[in-house]
Amino acid sequence: MSQDLDITRIGDQMRTQTVAIVPCYNAGDRVHGVVAGVLRHLDKVLVVDDGCTDGCLEGIADLPFETVRHATNRGKGHAIISGIAHALDDPAVDLICLLDADGQHNPDELPNLIRAFHHHEADLVIGSRVFDGAKVPLRSRFGNKVTVTVTSALVGRRLPDTQSGYRLLSRKFATAIRDTVQGGRYETEMEIIVKAIREGYAIHPEPITTIYETGNASSHFHKIRDSFLIYRRLIVTAWRYKSAPARQQNPVE
Repeated sequence: MSQDLDITRIGDQMRTQTVAIVPCYNAGDRVHGVVAGVLRHLDKVLVVDDGCTDGCLEGIADLPFETVRHATNRGKGHAIISGIAHALDDPAVDLICLLDADGQHNPDELPNLIRAFHHHEADLVIGSRVFDGAKVPLRSRFGNKVTVTVTSALVGRRLPDTQSGYRLLSRKFATAIRDTVQGGRYETEMEIIVKAIREGYAIHPEPITTIYETGNASSHFHKIRDSFLIYRRLIVTAWRYKSAPARQQNPVE
């Protein structure tokens, strides 16, 4: 399949069999550009309203999208799980895309990510940012390097970006996530990676444009609290899956 990739077929499939899930909590007017951008490439967009109080979803009422609503803010991880569960209710969906509501992910990179997904016959594609000095502060570059190193040591696979929320999931892997992964805040995304590695799902990191905005008011990542939760979930899930040694996966490219 990977050697005879039909780009036209994949283009059709993007619009009919892929859904984009956008977890959203008080993203302001940024979410409009994200949803409008996704709709240039896909027909199905699911916005998970994670207890928004800023009226941001009213600002996208002119766009066609579905909504899952949480009555109160529960955290990005819970929003991801809720979105995946809702998307899987549609039997036509066989590919799920996750991207953030705050504009950190460029929707126009979706076609390339989807082509990479099919070309590498992946279960999980991670949009991997380039952590260079020109675009990313030293603290963030250092934090990513530490997380990558610790993840590699604990679960036996080195990925260039473990914190990117721009991801594509096969239906098979999304179903496994829905059934077994715990909700939470940002640590849920780490558990998804550990599960993929330790259970032998095919992972492909695909380079994406690095969009980094210092002081982004729409970002709800708390450096100390969320970093602690991420590392705790990493250690716990690495231990949980230790009885299932990592199997051969697609090589990092």
